[in-house]
Amino acid sequence: MLRLAGVNKRFAGRTVLQNVALEVAAGEYVAILGESGIGKSTLLNVVAGLEPVDSGSIVFDGVELTSLDDDALARLRRDHFGFVFQAFHILPHLSVARNVSLPLLLRGVAQEEIERRAREALAAVGLAGREASAPRELSGGELQRVAIARALIGEPRLVLADEPTGNLDPENARQVIHLLRAQVREHGAAGILVTHSEAAAALCDRRYRLRQDGLARV
Repeated sequence: MLRLAGVNKRFAGRTVLQNVALEVAAGEYVAILGESGIGKSTLLNVVAGLEPVDSGSIVFDGVELTSLDDDALARLRRDHFGFVFQAFHILPHLSVARNVSLPLLLRGVAQEEIERRAREALAAVGLAGREASAPRELSGGELQRVAIARALIGEPRLVLADEPTGNLDPENARQVIHLLRAQVREHGAAGILVTHSEAAAALCDRRYRLRQDGLARV
């Protein structure tokens, strides 16, 4: 589903990513560990096409991403990628269901279909019946579940999670990682978790550590 080969990235003369190679199959969830500032978030950004690489290849579902223009990359992110962030990025003025529905609204999906899929997505993450709730009524763990439902409602082929458990207590963190892994497998997506947490990484299918000279299997 996803293959990186010889990926290099520099910022202001400093090498951030060097000779990064990675393969992720459909239904597989891999973790990338690393110290702060080593380039974990940058790696997700280049995979998502948000930052250009200086050299190397990134192939997603048979398409070479480095050859696409900005418009094509934006469509790819909208239609095939799902994102989960540490800070949740839940809009406080929208209901839980409306937050989850945003990816489908951007695609112009019919309202009846949106409402049905939002209910299903929330039920899948254990939040059935909370469609009309305001974000302020939910706990941190529940808000991260909303973020997962939003990332998966569009049935993405690639799920990118950037420190999704960083603001959660250990038990909620464990539940969130189990949920992400289960949902990635169920949808047949490829998943990448970027984290500094050894405990979170241990729950994934494979683990890598990002170093100055690339990725190393751990």
